[in-house]
Amino acid sequence: MSERESMHYDVVIVGAGPAGLSAAIRLKQLASAAGRELSVCILEKGSEVGAHILSGAVIDPIALNELIPDWKDKGAPLTVPVTENHHWLLTKSGKWGMPHALLPSFMRNKGTYTLSLGNLCRWLAGQAEELGVEIFPGFPAAEILFNDDGSVKGVATGDLGIARDGSHRPDYQPGMELHARYTFFAEGARGHLTKRLSVLFELRKDSGPQVFGLGVKELWDVPADKHKPGRVIHTQGWPLSDAWGGGFLYHQENNQVALGFVVALDYHNPYLSPFEEFQRWKTHPAVRAEIEGGRRVSYGARAINEGGYQAIPKLVFPGGALIGCSAGFVNVPRIKGTHTAMKSAMLAAEAAFEAIAADRSGDLLEAYPAALHNSWVAKELKLVRNAQPAVAHWGGTLGTLYAGLDMWLGQLGLSLPWTLKNQPDHKSLKPRKEAQPIDYPRADGVLTFDRLSSVFISNTNHEEDQPVHLTLKDADIPTAINLPVYAGPEQRYCPAGVYEFVDGENGEPRLQINAQNCVHCKTCDIKDPTQNINWVTPEGGGGPNYPNM
Repeated sequence: MSERESMHYDVVIVGAGPAGLSAAIRLKQLASAAGRELSVCILEKGSEVGAHILSGAVIDPIALNELIPDWKDKGAPLTVPVTENHHWLLTKSGKWGMPHALLPSFMRNKGTYTLSLGNLCRWLAGQAEELGVEIFPGFPAAEILFNDDGSVKGVATGDLGIARDGSHRPDYQPGMELHARYTFFAEGARGHLTKRLSVLFELRKDSGPQVFGLGVKELWDVPADKHKPGRVIHTQGWPLSDAWGGGFLYHQENNQVALGFVVALDYHNPYLSPFEEFQRWKTHPAVRAEIEGGRRVSYGARAINEGGYQAIPKLVFPGGALIGCSAGFVNVPRIKGTHTAMKSAMLAAEAAFEAIAADRSGDLLEAYPAALHNSWVAKELKLVRNAQPAVAHWGGTLGTLYAGLDMWLGQLGLSLPWTLKNQPDHKSLKPRKEAQPIDYPRADGVLTFDRLSSVFISNTNHEEDQPVHLTLKDADIPTAINLPVYAGPEQRYCPAGVYEFVDGENGEPRLQINAQNCVHCKTCDIKDPTQNINWVTPEGGGGPNYPNM
């Protein structure tokens, strides 16, 4: 018999991001309107709501308008409307600004806001708690629970006080089981429980693979004379050559600029480092001019869904559903996914409430995917479905031209009838003998930085005496395959310095995993060419503690 205690709710939600919080709020709104009780709880692996949230972010408020129409009166942190929108094509030392007339209207950021997504989540959490939602930060969902018929019963939180060798420390506490009529998984991109659900219920049987980008971000305090609230800049081109991605600079409130760089994880050169490409990008004269004289105050990194409409998996399974970035609703050309994640969650909540009101539980919430595929989310994603795979197939120049033509035709109601396919990111690396090493400049500590000093200001912390949460299926593969064939790419694609090859006791190389550095970006789980690395949740509260990212 399990020594774990259990609690029962109508709906349990894994993850207090925009999707998880929106689902909880919508459930409580529906229950209040119907005059009935409905119990809802959210598990959040971060030490507090927002601690693990990282995004640019420029947000389209369309979903928030539907969820909380009076959000302005309630003090939502959308206070900086976008006032300037620029798209730069960079060469090594110059830039070309793309005329607005060449951009489809939905890429012009009209009516959007730039802000900290973490702060929006904190505000949404307050709204949810006022409605009676129970939120448990610092309690990651570590295990899926099942009923005898195979349907999802709920989740269990991770045990506390497990030593690195697997023994119980004096402070050991078993995890808690949370049972529910329906369980929503809102783990974000590459959720570790979502991975298992996808296999168990064959959720990707009829969809293409999800593909990802790695977003690396910094927050800077800049001099007042450089700060232009609402100024939004996106770049493409330099410093990337045979890889795809681009940068962003968002002038937010309080004399701060959020800047970052996204590299699509289908890149080929095993010597490429997304972190170093970001540092190099900051040295461009046009980028440097936006932040020079300022001071870096925060750092983080996170994988981003880039698969588009054709990568959306089956959304429901007996007893639960995928919402938000667990399923992948990012509009890649717009560089936005918060509004679509929130809307998906609201639709799932409506389907679950309808089922619970009819005294159902544990079945398929078929009303949710039906509503999603008839919503503005699907319409928006169908329009841009070929943009990312076009660039992956034909490169930055031809791919961008194709994507632009396809989007313009779609906006005019003449969308091309075919859909391009994605290829898994882990299959794209070339062997080291076919690739050219990249000589990245040394960090200057003023404009550019190294990874360890960056991790330090992400406030990342893990209990040292706990099992390593970056697990290897086969401990020999890193030195038998990854190092000799691919030059050990894990030591470069990780933006936190988690992986390094060192000399072992016998003089032979071994892979050292510095798990305490992990910022939970999930890149290793995605990009490892042998798919040998499996990210699992660490002890509760571990990871970064982003203040306002």
